[in-house]
Amino acid sequence: MEAGFDTDRDFMLVGVESDDFCAGDTVMLATLRNGYSSFLRTNRSIFSLGFVLALLSPALTSCGSRNFSTSPTPTPSPPAPSTITVSLSPHLTAVTTSQSQLFTATISGGSATLTWFVDSIQGGSASVGTIASTGATIALYSPSASTIPGRHNVTAKLSSGNTSPPVAVVVTDLAGVFTYHNDNARTGQNTKEFALTPAIVSRATFGKLFSCRLDSPGYVYAEPLYVANLTMNDGNKHNVIFVATESDWVYAFDADSGSCQQLWKKSLLAAGETTVPAADTLETELMPEIGITSTPVIDANSGIIYVCAKTKDSGANYHHRLHAINITSGAEPINPVEITARHFVSLFHLQRPALLLNNGTVYLAFGSHGDYNTYQGWIMGYDPASLSQKFVWSSTSPRNQGAIWQSGNGVASDSSGNIYVETANGAFDANRGGSNYSDSVVKLTATGGVLDFFTPLNQSTLNANDIDLGSSGVIILPDSLGSTAHPHLLLATGKTGTLYLLDQANLGKFNSSGNQDIQEVRVKPNTTQIHAGFFGQPAYWNGNLYTAAIGDFLKQFAIANGAISAPAQSRSSNTYDLRGATPVVSASGTTGGIVWAVDVSAYPSGPAVLNAYDATNVSTRIYHSPSSGTGAAGKAVKFTVPTVANGKVYVGTQGELDVYGLLTDRRSVLPGWLWGAIPFSLLAISILTAVALRKTLLLKRRRMRQVQS
Repeated sequence: MEAGFDTDRDFMLVGVESDDFCAGDTVMLATLRNGYSSFLRTNRSIFSLGFVLALLSPALTSCGSRNFSTSPTPTPSPPAPSTITVSLSPHLTAVTTSQSQLFTATISGGSATLTWFVDSIQGGSASVGTIASTGATIALYSPSASTIPGRHNVTAKLSSGNTSPPVAVVVTDLAGVFTYHNDNARTGQNTKEFALTPAIVSRATFGKLFSCRLDSPGYVYAEPLYVANLTMNDGNKHNVIFVATESDWVYAFDADSGSCQQLWKKSLLAAGETTVPAADTLETELMPEIGITSTPVIDANSGIIYVCAKTKDSGANYHHRLHAINITSGAEPINPVEITARHFVSLFHLQRPALLLNNGTVYLAFGSHGDYNTYQGWIMGYDPASLSQKFVWSSTSPRNQGAIWQSGNGVASDSSGNIYVETANGAFDANRGGSNYSDSVVKLTATGGVLDFFTPLNQSTLNANDIDLGSSGVIILPDSLGSTAHPHLLLATGKTGTLYLLDQANLGKFNSSGNQDIQEVRVKPNTTQIHAGFFGQPAYWNGNLYTAAIGDFLKQFAIANGAISAPAQSRSSNTYDLRGATPVVSASGTTGGIVWAVDVSAYPSGPAVLNAYDATNVSTRIYHSPSSGTGAAGKAVKFTVPTVANGKVYVGTQGELDVYGLLTDRRSVLPGWLWGAIPFSLLAISILTAVALRKTLLLKRRRMRQVQS
């Protein structure tokens, strides 16, 4: 026994003595003493005894129900040999191709040596991942770039012959989430999510793992972006989550670190600058400050993240600047460039839509601060290598509005490199050869030349009532959904609450007699309310569209052969108030789909609520985060879009990044000094059990003495 630890003393501390045991239980007592001595060497805590006693309490307390006699109790027969078994933990975990995972075996009923297998292959292989012992009961699983993505089963076989039940390690080959809503088509689907499935995710198995604090106030309107297997300045590979805030900070965190390992952070404020107070713009929607509002974009090839920040200098001058930041170090290899154009006023304009990187161009779009001041919509293109401006296009002539804000949805791009935006209320005369394209879907070349447009026939009503078509953004749909007549489709919507299915090759322009679109589906029709319809973007996956208009249910519509099936084939039981939601979908190809959506109805004082639904039937909600307690997300911000990657879901809130995932992963994200520790709640239960057991034993001893007397 090590110095400072004494088994007899510790047993006495909880009132357990040799004569407390039933006759014939001396073997149990010896086993308990020996087991405790071994257990104590590992856990070094008097509280550990409570745990051991809790495990043995059913056998001990059963003594009190025996018939006692003054006659000697016969010596019991030796116990039959117990079967040796083995179990493994964790039972489900997710890794990328550069991550390793430790598995621990628990052997019961005796001792034995272990042989480890992956998918029934001893030691594994390159295609399934390898596994090697690092200790008597520990093995390290390591995938590689050639490991087949998906689920692999790990087992351990005892030298006595028994094999453990399999546990799963899920290997993800997702390179990253480099742009808003997952891709340049803005579909919102991640089809390389193998760990999170409707069969796995529930409130019992999935929840909040940790939160990372951000510099206050630190509101996160930008969707977090993710890069896997990135070698950082410390020389190690990390999965990295990038977060940008209205406080003009950009952060790079280890995406799996429960201690929120900060790999770098960078302020985009120049010397003497501050963020822009909302009051300076007359803004009432973005509070309390304006900094980085749009979602950045990452060039994985060059290792650069492009970010647009708004600032105010000491001379009360206002700036929009485009920054190019190295994703491994946070350094800026290129000096940031000031955003300028004729009639462009930085104070009056807001860079709200997510950035797009395509055609060797970084695209930025601009709208207004809540229709205040004089403004117009803008698209500007910049060279990603030099940050020199390549072109400027405005949606209307000066002061004629037509903002491009899209509730943060990004400029979309089709397979030919053409770009698409939706514009908000303002002047419209494009049908007469003019240059004003308000309340329209506009298709442009890669260099900003107008190719086509679609404008609803009731544009004048939409303009008069501030019913922006441009409160949403375009989704470029897969060609597999088209028909012979319309092989290339896109989806648009807005405050009208209507889905417009359009032909990419012929958007339909303006026709006062009837819209020349393919189909319209009235999800939540609106022509009078400013805050109604869609303030976000639907998502697409596997022949389904998912919508969440303001005050409406999450709805699922099937789409095939150039047509949307209406009404909705399923809907959620809960609704999305305030600003609706922009859902995303995670899936393993065409299976295991989950629709994720954040309810921000409690903004500004209450928490965001993360919801998950079976993507084949959204009436089945499989998870929702609590509104209070340790599992709750931070306070909501509007227009929040979750990011799903490698078995985790990242949600930006007020001053924090919340990370949700499989609860079986919780051990792997704890600091090292906590590994192997018994959770405090279990200790408390164990201690209470030991106290109760002591009372039972004392009562039993009194009864024995009464019988003997």
